[in-house]
Amino acid sequence: MQCNSGVSLSLQLLKFIPEKSDTDLLGEHKHEIDRMARADRFLFEMSRIDHYQQRLQALYFKKKFAERLAEAKPKIEAILLASKELCRSKRLKQLLEVVLAFGNYMNKGQRGNAFGFKISSLNKIGDTKSSIDRNITLLHYLIMIFEKTYPEILTIQLDLLHLPEAAKVNLAELDKEMNHLKNGLKALEDELDYQKGHVRDPRDRFVSVMNDFITVASFSFSEMEDLLSEAKHKYIKTLKHFGEDEAKMQPDEFFGIFDTFLQSFNEAKQDLENMRRKKEEEERRARMEAMVRGCC
Repeated sequence: MQCNSGVSLSLQLLKFIPEKSDTDLLGEHKHEIDRMARADRFLFEMSRIDHYQQRLQALYFKKKFAERLAEAKPKIEAILLASKELCRSKRLKQLLEVVLAFGNYMNKGQRGNAFGFKISSLNKIGDTKSSIDRNITLLHYLIMIFEKTYPEILTIQLDLLHLPEAAKVNLAELDKEMNHLKNGLKALEDELDYQKGHVRDPRDRFVSVMNDFITVASFSFSEMEDLLSEAKHKYIKTLKHFGEDEAKMQPDEFFGIFDTFLQSFNEAKQDLENMRRKKEEEERRARMEAMVRGCC
């Protein structure tokens, strides 16, 4: 609560920083300070503090820094971990091999054997409906094949636990936030240099407090920069691994393709389970009716 209160107070004070025209006017009436309204007296006292706005901005940045860093870290980790998972998943590799083989079989004699396909094609599988039963799609059929021949593929999501989070990450926004933090640290360093070069009230703890903070904050930010660099490097390697162009595919789109496919995959598995239960229930009823008719 104390931290939140400090952030809120700093933000409110930043909103009410007096304009130069206001401070000039107040300065003309400083001899009447005892007769000023409380609000005007407060503004006058603020205007007398050297670099008041810069100090408030530094305080606000300090209060928000840990929270902003904590918000960025899981996003960076999601990109890094999801990239590793996609490259390492044996279940995914096997699934893609089956999809490719099935596609080549279906297109036999039309285009020849393909050596690969765009990952965006994954989400078209569920749109290809059976000509016999419109409730059955190619995805349903593939899952039935997996059930009989490759049952381990059915638990593919165990290999790709960080995909949903990675699919939510906008890399441009993440870079923007990291740049804001970097610029904020630079502004704080500049303000510290300014304050160190000027005579201060002995009771003013701004320099000592901010010195300690910036030492720790700079180290934490440097670690986060290294993590982001590693995540980007691994992401680019993953794009190349799947034959995608790094200039045309952002993480939220790339991971989103797989995440959407896995959601459809789960829904199709559930569809098949529901169909089987319905069929079993219908067969059970038919047997019961046959027994009743036999008794009569």
